[in-house]
Amino acid sequence: MNLRIAEIFSSVQGEGIWVGIPSTFVRVSGCNLRCVWCDTPYASWRPEGPMKSVDEVVDEVAKAGIDHVVLTGGEPMLFEAVEEMASRLKANGHTITIETAGTIFRKLPCDLMSISPKLANSTPVDEPSWRDRHDASRLNFQVLQALIDSYPYQLKFVVNPEEGDDLAEIESVLAQLTGVDNSHVLLMPEGTDSETLHRRGKLLVGPVMARNWRLTQRLHIDLFGNTKGT
Repeated sequence: MNLRIAEIFSSVQGEGIWVGIPSTFVRVSGCNLRCVWCDTPYASWRPEGPMKSVDEVVDEVAKAGIDHVVLTGGEPMLFEAVEEMASRLKANGHTITIETAGTIFRKLPCDLMSISPKLANSTPVDEPSWRDRHDASRLNFQVLQALIDSYPYQLKFVVNPEEGDDLAEIESVLAQLTGVDNSHVLLMPEGTDSETLHRRGKLLVGPVMARNWRLTQRLHIDLFGNTKGT
C-alpha cells in the first residue's frame, strides 16, 4: 500500500500535552478540509511529495532511532494505508500520536489521538469552490465522540482571541460531546510567528484558567520559525 508523503523528519514535538518530546514526524499529503490559515498547504491545498510504500516509511522511521512517531498531514485518517502503517510502527515498539481534524474514524494503534476540531475561523470564505464543502465537513460529532471514547486523546482548538468569539463556539462543541475531561481541552493560538503567538497566547491565559482547560503554544515556531522539517 502506498501513500503520498510530504515529508519525514525528526524534531521535538511542538504542540499539545507531549510538547518537547523527541519525535519523528510522518506528514501524509492530502486533506478533506481547506483551513484558511493552514500552515502546511503543501500537504493540503497543494498536496506534494513522492508516493512511498508502507515498508519504505517504516524503514525510514526505524533509521531515525526515535521512539515517538507522529502521523500527521494533511489528514492521515483519510487513507486506509495508515492503518497498516500504525500497526507496523506499533509492532516495532513505537509510541504513536495521530494528528487529525476528527472527521474520519479508523481503528488503529494510537497512544495519543490529537484531535483538532475545526472552528468557523477555519472556513476559507474567499474560496467559493471550497467554502461550503469545508463548512459542511469540518465538524462530525459522531466521529469526534467515537475518537474520544476509543483512544487516549487531546482536543486541540486553534483560536484567534483577537477576532470573533471562538470560546463560545468551543463551548458549544463541547456541549455536544459526553465524557470530555477539561484537562484534555487545549487552546492553541493561531499564528505562524513568535510575536503573534505570544501576543495571542497571553490573551488565552484567563480563559483557560477560568475553565480548567490548557494552553499550548507552538514550540517549533519559537525554535525554528515557520519552516518545513521542524
